Amino acid sequence: MYLPKKYTDFTKDFPEITDAYKALASACRDKGGPLSEKDQDMIKLGIALGANSRGGVMSSTRKALNAGATHEEIVHAVLLGLTTTGFPNMIAAMGWVNEVLSERED
Repeated sequence: MYLPKKYTDFTKDFPEITDAYKALASACRDKGGPLSEKDQDMIKLGIALGANSRGGVMSSTRKALNAGATHEEIVHAVLLGLTTTGFPNMIAAMGWVNEVLSERED
């Protein structure tokens, strides 16, 4: 699984914080409710789009693909952001998603 260098550096510098963060993330995902892994990843993609988070969009895209989302579903999720977050956020996210999708095709 791809992990950015900034993240891996952080995990080395702050292992206890990383472990606590991972435990919180796991509790939210596994014990937070009935949504499937794919649905969770698609929702997190939308949240990352709204936050204009390049890393979040790319990470959520990778995770959604690994959970079974299709390219078309991911692109549709990003398009839905147009009327909620605006054209600049949506078009930026589409570019980031396309980077991930093109990585997968290579």
